[in-house]
Amino acid sequence: MGTIFIRTIIIYILVLIAIRLMGKREIGQLQPYELVVTIMIADVASLPMQNVSIPLFQGVVPILGLLFAQILASILSFNSKIINKYISGKPTILVARGKILEDNLKKQKYSLETLLEQIRVCRLSEYIRT
Repeated sequence: MGTIFIRTIIIYILVLIAIRLMGKREIGQLQPYELVVTIMIADVASLPMQNVSIPLFQGVVPILGLLFAQILASILSFNSKIINKYISGKPTILVARGKILEDNLKKQKYSLETLLEQIRVCRLSEYIRT
């Protein structure tokens, strides 16, 4: 019981450090590769916490490997527009000159209600700042 607790604390600290090194973002702001790495880290971290027959090192190495891959992808994406295009995708304009582009909403599988909610949130945050 004590072993599992100590392993859990060690993995928790490692995952917390890894997530902090990945940068501060909300889930909705993550790039697809960042979300995948976050999910994979959570999955890899759970194995050595649940099963004491798995050496702790076998949980630490994949987490560090995923962290390295994510940081490398971020650096490459930041420094190269071509790589950024393939890793992050191309942005889609949903509103242009005050008109909602419904075809783009459909392509992105984004509902009109969600878009209007986001617009209200943005306008509210601007109102609060002033």
